[in-house]
Amino acid sequence: MRRLRAVLRTPLGACAAILLLFVLALAVVAPIVWGAQATAVDTDAIQQGPSGAHLLGTDALGRDLFARTLVATRLSIGLALLAMLIGVTVGTVLGTAPAVLPRRAGRVVVAVVNIAVAFPGLLLALFFAVVFGVGTTGAVLAIGFATAPGFARVAQTLSASVAGRDYVAAARIAGAGRLRVLVRHVLPNIAEPLVVNATIGAGAALLSFAGLSFLGIGVQAPSYDWGRLLGDGLNRIYTNPAAALGPGVAVVVAGLAFNLCGETIAAALGHRTPLRRLLSRAPGRPAAAPTRPDDPDAVLRVEGLSVRFPTPTGWAEPVRGVTFTLGAGEAVGVVGESGSGKSLTALAAARLIERPGEVTAGRLEFAGRPLLSVPEREVRTLLGTSLAMVFQDPTTSFNPTRRIGRQLAEVAQEHQGLGRRGALVRAIERLAQVRVPAPTKRAHQYPHEFSGGMRQRAMIGMGLMGTPRLIIADEPTTALDVTVQRQVLRLLDRVRRDTAAAVLLISHDIAVVTQTCERVLVMYAGRIVEDLPAAELAERAQHPYTRALLAVVPDLAADRDRPLGVIAGRPPEPTALPAGCAFAQRCRYATDRCRSADPQLAPVTDDHRVACWHPVTDPGADDTADDRIPVEGTA
Repeated sequence: MRRLRAVLRTPLGACAAILLLFVLALAVVAPIVWGAQATAVDTDAIQQGPSGAHLLGTDALGRDLFARTLVATRLSIGLALLAMLIGVTVGTVLGTAPAVLPRRAGRVVVAVVNIAVAFPGLLLALFFAVVFGVGTTGAVLAIGFATAPGFARVAQTLSASVAGRDYVAAARIAGAGRLRVLVRHVLPNIAEPLVVNATIGAGAALLSFAGLSFLGIGVQAPSYDWGRLLGDGLNRIYTNPAAALGPGVAVVVAGLAFNLCGETIAAALGHRTPLRRLLSRAPGRPAAAPTRPDDPDAVLRVEGLSVRFPTPTGWAEPVRGVTFTLGAGEAVGVVGESGSGKSLTALAAARLIERPGEVTAGRLEFAGRPLLSVPEREVRTLLGTSLAMVFQDPTTSFNPTRRIGRQLAEVAQEHQGLGRRGALVRAIERLAQVRVPAPTKRAHQYPHEFSGGMRQRAMIGMGLMGTPRLIIADEPTTALDVTVQRQVLRLLDRVRRDTAAAVLLISHDIAVVTQTCERVLVMYAGRIVEDLPAAELAERAQHPYTRALLAVVPDLAADRDRPLGVIAGRPPEPTALPAGCAFAQRCRYATDRCRSADPQLAPVTDDHRVACWHPVTDPGADDTADDRIPVEGTA
């Protein structure tokens, strides 16, 4: 409201408000004040020109054209708004239907919308006018259905952009169905641009309605609107131009009012619309024993997991044959450069990979249940109560249009059978558990009123609404200052110890993972290249890529006269993976065998696996040396 008031103080905003209020007031008052004069027949004043008594002249029955133009405001504006309401409703349903319908049905809807958008709006209006018949009802339906494809395309684009947000994924993990996600999380976040487009579109609908009435397809006698008056006045354009000029000016002024109003609303909404000192390992905390693949108590078991997406030239496979197991109470870190497949692996484990992406695995089990073969509703219920997801960006982790407490309470309402009040009480308890200050007050606030650290804690609290057996934290400390990072990591560790939940921590920061996890999975080009205990990472790492990651971590004891270490080159694209080891072109130890055959993850010891033909066993080897094999075109 503050932004809207500020915009209304500008010349454009003030002009738009005054003009729109004038048009709406005229639509209400005109029939009351000038209604009788507009219908009064005077045979002594037939087809007169403009005069003091009749400002725009009279028609063939001696009726005052100025009064009729004013009175026609109500019908013209009312029918245009009704047609726009139909267009917005139908367009929004069509635009958001692909998010609810099965894949094939959704594609049919998209295809129909794309075909309809290709036709000019007025041509569609004329087509529907013929279909629905001549008259007011037919014209309203014709314009409404003619404008629907445009709104469907806008709603389709907006809903697709919102559907990828973290808070939508969080709602799906919580077990919310497609329709509930659409109504609660998608529509509220695309309502503002739809309102702006509807307001601007009302002017176009008004012009279209006037055009149909002008052609004799719209409003029929004895009713009249501006289009019909304009058509009657055009027959006398040479003898009395004012008869056509009056309704024409009315259409322009009203259309301008709606367009300026839309621009004003758009202007108002437009203001809206690596540190390393972190948590050290707690003294005396027992390190969890690594979980073996055949452990019957494993929380998450992944074997041969692959994720691929279609491309114009074939398929891209950013995750290839990932295998690991996560036990109860175990903290496992996943590290690697951007594009290594860390987040996609976590999303696939949570069943959040959308079509056209495809997930395949020899085995993908959570809490002993196969995730790829059970119905989606059953998976949502299982994950909603036993899986917590902490996303990378705390700003996008919550729906900005809903209060924090209600978003947490949704989990309890969906899966635990609690009522609205009981679920909110539980949400407040969870906010207190994750040490959000003044939880009762904070539960009634919106996400933008929380700091980044509090949003991240509230996200963890959402995961605790059920009884989590697994917490997936995807870069939970990104963009947080070092103090807040420490607090978030301590909170995750405390929750793990209190609930015996397993933690899968994804991070670019190898120091964070080393200090907070028992095991480390190193990923490169969609594969796990090394799996070993975190406490022995610096001494026992054998894969050249792992050693290179360790070598580029800044050290306070390092020689400041030497440049910081870097890993030359860059990872291969998922669509252009080499035949052999994906790291070969960046590795100083690479041989012809590395370039022709891809090494598999093989055990070194009981708790250490590495995928390399030439593992590095010399602890003092420098894996960022300048004599490594260069990569053309890369730094």
